[in-house]
Amino acid sequence: MISFLDLKKVNNQYETELKEACNRVIESGQYIAGSELDSFEVEFSSYCGTKYAVGVANGLDALSIVLRAWKEMGKIKAGDEVILSANTYIASVFAITDNDLTPVLVEPNDSTYNLDIQTIEKSITTKTKVILPVHLYGRISPMNEITLLAKKYNLLILEDSAQSHGASINGVKAGNFGHASGFSFYPSKNLGALGDAGAVTTNDKQLADIVRSLGNYGSYKKYENIYKGVNSRLDEIQAAMLRVKLNYLDKDTAIRKLIAKKYLDKIKNPLVRLPEKCSDENHVWHLFVVRCKNRQHFQEYLTNTGISSLIHYPIPPHKQQAYEEYRNIRLPITDKIHQEVLSLPINPSLNDEEVDIIISSINNYTI
Repeated sequence: MISFLDLKKVNNQYETELKEACNRVIESGQYIAGSELDSFEVEFSSYCGTKYAVGVANGLDALSIVLRAWKEMGKIKAGDEVILSANTYIASVFAITDNDLTPVLVEPNDSTYNLDIQTIEKSITTKTKVILPVHLYGRISPMNEITLLAKKYNLLILEDSAQSHGASINGVKAGNFGHASGFSFYPSKNLGALGDAGAVTTNDKQLADIVRSLGNYGSYKKYENIYKGVNSRLDEIQAAMLRVKLNYLDKDTAIRKLIAKKYLDKIKNPLVRLPEKCSDENHVWHLFVVRCKNRQHFQEYLTNTGISSLIHYPIPPHKQQAYEEYRNIRLPITDKIHQEVLSLPINPSLNDEEVDIIISSINNYTI
């Protein structure tokens, strides 16, 4: 069976360095807020091209704490609206509702799966304060256009860069377009830790300072709490692991791109809709998502031929029990996407033979 993602195999490539990094932390005796975190924040902000990076516990916290910080800064208030694509992972929506803000779920572009400029503009009201573009599957959203639109209506931009480490437009990377960005380093991400981890990037020093304080119990100084904060810190071991893997991110991304190109060039089955081609720098292929009208049959076929696949995501946020109040909104494009999408294996541990088997199997698929 060709696994969808073998994390042990992926991380075995860096085994020696990861163990050395872990031992370095153990021997330091500093396990929270130490030199590894300081170094990673500098290195990751440099990679993204931003002035600041603040480590947090996970990707959800990265988004949620930014919104909370903007509330503390008086930039937004409870009840304000945040526009985002309806086909995102539910965590993007949680970050909004956790802050007593109102998510405005809009239809994505049917080809890119990201926000559509026209749809955004049609959804802007007097209560709209934030645009939250999710760079889904690894493809960066049309950030130049979104930035112009945000300036036109005086809106904040919070990028959800959880799946797009290193994706760029004209050399500007994800995480450096908006007023802030949230990253996830969940183990399966392109830059994955060996546990939960996340970060916020921004060029706003005040925001970075408040985000850091909010994640540390609302404190700048021990036992002195300015805000009603939370405990959301990127620990030293995960920071050390990420420092190792950041050195290989571009190399691993290049492998993902080669696999994606091979899929795009050689999969020729009309029953399977491939992702839209785009500029090489725009997509880092966190996921290679195809569409099939008879998805269940197609997935069963792949399983029977020894190929694992996953569905990202089977149920859209507005159809989840957690958001019953949104069940009656009409989002036909989103609903269709969630009924048809299927993710194929794409990661740096795949070898050429496995990729060829996947291509051949898909080309041989019939109903």
